[in-house]
Amino acid sequence: MDYSNKVRVRACGILVQNDAILLAELLSPITKKTIWTPPGGGVEFGEKLQETVKREFLEETGLHVEVKELLHFGEIIQNRHHAIEFYFRVQKLSGEVKLGIDPELSSEEGILKSLEFKTKEELFSLNVSPSFLKDDLWKRLIPLK
Repeated sequence: MDYSNKVRVRACGILVQNDAILLAELLSPITKKTIWTPPGGGVEFGEKLQETVKREFLEETGLHVEVKELLHFGEIIQNRHHAIEFYFRVQKLSGEVKLGIDPELSSEEGILKSLEFKTKEELFSLNVSPSFLKDDLWKRLIPLK
């Protein structure tokens, strides 16, 4: 799917367990490079952000989650891509972590490569997006424990 020359609204979930965050390794549609990012995706017309997080998390990870507070929002304008992104803390309700699919793309176009829990220390050696995951996120989570 071509996301260029339009504004795309995305909603993503941040699941932290045992001081590690669940990230999806994928081929960025913007840079065409591998990145690590929280599971999430495009908001469908008429869909609330929290519903998008639940749907995308289930599609990509096999997990049912409860959506909690908004932790971060950002905007990416790069080349011909423009995305507005919302990142919510989520809590696992049920399911087992397994690499899912992106139903917007065919199996040949699939961009999801793997799912892994990564510690704060591991993030510094990875190409992580958005960058707030490397530092600011952990400061915000301390009072939430």
